[in-house]
Amino acid sequence: MARRAPTHPVPNPAIPRKSRAAEATRFPDPHHDHDVCAATALDAAQTLCLSRHERLTPIRRQVLAIVWRGHQPVGAYAILDEMRRAAGKNVAPPTVYRALEFLQLQGFVHRIESLNAYMGCRDPGKPHSVQFMICRACKTAVELHDDRIADALLAATSDAGFTVQERVVEISGLCARCARLHGASPPPA
Repeated sequence: MARRAPTHPVPNPAIPRKSRAAEATRFPDPHHDHDVCAATALDAAQTLCLSRHERLTPIRRQVLAIVWRGHQPVGAYAILDEMRRAAGKNVAPPTVYRALEFLQLQGFVHRIESLNAYMGCRDPGKPHSVQFMICRACKTAVELHDDRIADALLAATSDAGFTVQERVVEISGLCARCARLHGASPPPA
């Protein structure tokens, strides 16, 4: 069966960087075919692992598939519960944490510190700074790729003599759809 194109923004190298950042700011329609997003991410991970001489073991692939089940960040214990249900037996927490560590190291997932949860990376082929918009109402998170933000942060930290080890920006608020539903006030966190 042929796959349909994703209905959420995918970076297009032919579009200038500034325009690409604006393109990435759209939240996915809640009714889009997310199976395409997940299948694309799993295929990309497999291809990248082969090119890097790394192994996308069945457990790592299963964890990545669970992370990509939606556009909402997912915690390690939610992943663990899903794996236990699928296996019909106990799965040890270190199994999930080791898989998540590998997936982070390879750039296939990002950790959202404020939520203690993980999101699939929509551009795992190259290292990049990460900015997230997180909707407090629907819990959807969208990864931005805006080099202007990254450059501004790097310049400011450099001016302060600060050595950056990780560049993750998390912005919470309301997506356009939830803002229409809830008005200007998000529900309590």
